[in-house]
Amino acid sequence: MKVLVLGAGGIGGYFGARLAEKGVDTTFLVRERRYAQLAERGLRVQSIHGDVQIAQPQLIRAGEEAGPFDVVLLSNKAYTLAESIADIAPYVGEETVVIPLLNGIAHMELLWEKFGRERVLGGLCFIETTLNADGDVVQTSPIHDAVFGEWEGGLSERVERIAEAFSGVNGSMRASANIQRDAWQKYLFIATLSGITTLMNAAVGPIRESAYGIELTRQLAEECASVIRALGAPIREDIVDKQMDTFRGQGAAMKSSMLRDMEKGLPVEGDHIQGYLLAHAERLGLSTPLLKVVYNNLKVYEQKRSADK
Repeated sequence: MKVLVLGAGGIGGYFGARLAEKGVDTTFLVRERRYAQLAERGLRVQSIHGDVQIAQPQLIRAGEEAGPFDVVLLSNKAYTLAESIADIAPYVGEETVVIPLLNGIAHMELLWEKFGRERVLGGLCFIETTLNADGDVVQTSPIHDAVFGEWEGGLSERVERIAEAFSGVNGSMRASANIQRDAWQKYLFIATLSGITTLMNAAVGPIRESAYGIELTRQLAEECASVIRALGAPIREDIVDKQMDTFRGQGAAMKSSMLRDMEKGLPVEGDHIQGYLLAHAERLGLSTPLLKVVYNNLKVYEQKRSADK
């Protein structure tokens, strides 16, 4: 099986390296600067689950001839989605399957519109990872899972083939028979986690220990869940309770990737994650006061970032 990974940052670099480590034919589609960095240094992963170095990763830049590919893994940020779709389009053939590992849900419509529902699986990942100053992937979370499946449910023959090819990696790259539910529930968790950590500008530990940290985190989760349920998404009735248990059990130093991006002065996915929910809340007449505060905080950050540039 031939796999194309869009990007070699924290997520694409990690899961792509694990696939290459196993022996899967894996190619990385990267920008010029990252291409030069990886060509010189190789793809290096520092992980609590074991380090790996791919000395000569297979690399291409947008527009170069390559393929055909059986699977395209999207690991980009949502704010680069339009550009990313254009970059991978030449490598998506009649039998290619696209698996997005982006946060949120809004990207699915754009991928379906471009490639057709039949070529796009649902996908998500659970991992804490970033790039260090040398461009190495640093992975720190006990969980390092990628999940994929047919959006309408069930385990198809093609999903089982992909699952078989991905089996045995150092990590978990597994199929789900209910990826739509999984994706919405992950969306709820990441909207809450990224929202509360960016609002408080703190990791999970200090938030939990603060006077109203747990209360405010639950309020944000309940507001987000109310919007998701109003949209008819198939989330569990007890999902907020389950995710609050997860929040309480996170390591004290745990930060959302959005907070890490803010600390580096990078763009954030506020419109794609919190903004998407807030727009639907306003359309549906739902009250989400804390979600508004979270989103406003992200927009203020963007304004300050733009002014600084």
